[in-house]
Amino acid sequence: MKTIRLLKKNFLGLMMAMVVASCTAAESKLHVKMNIKGMGDSVAVVSIADRENPQTFAGKQGVFDFEVDVPQVTMYLLVDPCVLRGERSAYRFQIPAVPGEEVVVTSENESRYDVTGSKFYAQFHEIDLAVEEAQKESKAFTQKCMDMLQKGVSQDSVMKVYNADMPAISQRFAKAMTDIVKTHSKDEAITAFLTEFEDVDQLKAAVALLSPEVREGRTKPLYQFILDQVEAQQKAEQEASQKQNAGVEAPDFTLNDINGKPLSLSSLRGKYVIIDFWGSWCGWCIKGFPEMKNYYQKYKGKYEILGVDCNDPEQKWKDAVRQYELPWLHVYNPRNSTVLADYGIQGFPTKIVVGPDGKIVKTIVGESPEFYTLLDELFK
Repeated sequence: MKTIRLLKKNFLGLMMAMVVASCTAAESKLHVKMNIKGMGDSVAVVSIADRENPQTFAGKQGVFDFEVDVPQVTMYLLVDPCVLRGERSAYRFQIPAVPGEEVVVTSENESRYDVTGSKFYAQFHEIDLAVEEAQKESKAFTQKCMDMLQKGVSQDSVMKVYNADMPAISQRFAKAMTDIVKTHSKDEAITAFLTEFEDVDQLKAAVALLSPEVREGRTKPLYQFILDQVEAQQKAEQEASQKQNAGVEAPDFTLNDINGKPLSLSSLRGKYVIIDFWGSWCGWCIKGFPEMKNYYQKYKGKYEILGVDCNDPEQKWKDAVRQYELPWLHVYNPRNSTVLADYGIQGFPTKIVVGPDGKIVKTIVGESPEFYTLLDELFK
């Protein structure tokens, strides 16, 4: 009898384990439905926690229905597979991935998409609409600035308008977001929107507003990841500032030029050098080229530009140099290089002015008229 009871117990235990395993397997998957007008027959799913292992799923004319493994709650990107090859595409959708749920992503045009589905995603959709409403002022203002540039208004004038008005707009948006968090403090989906808080103190204050069940619940990895990223970014910016301060010795490096020959920064010692960190994918980098070319000609022989291409396939880099007819020196920065880390590069374009003695004179991030003012001060 004892043997029989043990066998029965082991059998029941095995059955229970199988049931638990099957439940766990089902609950570790996210059911994804997509109906994207104009999209092709395949979609790539990329986890921000594991960007090196994307998954691709087949569909038909933008209609997809598949299940994807989700070990834990995180953010996923649903993109046209061409994006994985370094090509551009309008089809980019970001969603929180919650195992055991069903998400429905729909889009009628390239300018917006909607996310809904089971309970979590129904909450997400409601909050998403509220956030979209709160963003209207800042989006309209940004578009106004872009229109001014397209109409020929100088970047200097546009930046003055932007710097004068944007801080108040950002404060109003932060207040609106805080109100949304308060309203939805008991909804799990609110954790996916805490990324809207770019300031670490505002983000921590928003987390404190969440109900204990949400704050310590299954979607905690969403806001914890965001918080970790913001804190890491803040730390990286502080470290970058130290690396880029005036008077710091510019780290030497050797990279291959456009003809495949090694070129070192130290070989340019004795003259002013502007190290321009850029990429063909960077819109602001491209916008800055005409004025850079004007100033390169204006002060010809008084300084050199060393363009350091970043995050481009090598052939795209070469094609861009030829397409935009960039007359200065160029080198290619491969992905295994440490140059970006050595200089603490946080954004593109970044221009680092190095003096004849090899020490940093100034660092300018973004396409700013401040750069040309500095050149005038140095060489006029």
